[in-house]
Amino acid sequence: MGLDVTGTGTGPVTVRRGVPAGADRRAAELYWDAFGRKLGPALNPPGKAVPFIAAHLNADRAVCALLDGQLVGLAGYQHDGRALTGGSACAVLRAYGHLRGLHRLLLLALFERHPAPGQLVMDGIAVDPDMRGRGVGSLLIKEVAAVAAEQDCREIRLDVIDTNPRARALYERRGFTAVRTEHTPYLRGLLGFGAVTTMHRPVGTKGVREL
Repeated sequence: MGLDVTGTGTGPVTVRRGVPAGADRRAAELYWDAFGRKLGPALNPPGKAVPFIAAHLNADRAVCALLDGQLVGLAGYQHDGRALTGGSACAVLRAYGHLRGLHRLLLLALFERHPAPGQLVMDGIAVDPDMRGRGVGSLLIKEVAAVAAEQDCREIRLDVIDTNPRARALYERRGFTAVRTEHTPYLRGLLGFGAVTTMHRPVGTKGVREL
């Protein structure tokens, strides 16, 4: 299933479900480019973080944007207990060592989100810098909405940090509304942000067309 949009001077951008075979590393690079600042304290250095993310992706928990067969954007989602990014506690300890891995597990626990019944939790959107501002994020959100409708979810939920106003503006344009903001000034020095806003968007049976 896919949607096409033609960008100026390029071919069509096609949206598909699942990370394409062989694109795990590219997906991890895009994910790290988008969220490395937030995840850095838990997974740095990048040379270790990107391979770790790539090795523990759940490829079926993403919708992806492709240009000429190359991955240029993705959005992850959590459903039925599985999210785009994985990696057990044992995997973290194996990759980073027991001494350094324990505090990393505590930091990663801060980002855990569990959906309520009827919710599909959407991870953030990661788009190649050269493709930003060309509608790729909107296409990814549309496809996530279609997934949510097919899974009989009544709403999509996501969290956006206060240092990413561009992402929040995109979500608002695509029908998300803020329901609460948690202020965490004690994390600003450690993680680089001091507030997290939870946003919801209702899902109906029309799926993509509703958006």
